[in-house]
Amino acid sequence: MSVIYLLITISIIVALLFLYAFIKAVRQGQFDDYYTPSVRMLFDDETKQNDNKTNKD
Repeated sequence: MSVIYLLITISIIVALLFLYAFIKAVRQGQFDDYYTPSVRMLFDDETKQNDNKTNKD
């Protein structure tokens, strides 16, 4: 039974470490990308069409 308490304690510590790393990354702005998602959908088809045109020539 003491092994279960040990494993629960270790898992909570690891979870808190991951939570700390996630909060630190969010505060540093690593997930702030407002430009790329809006532009990606516009230029994705053009690159595929250009590749297809060069392959047909």
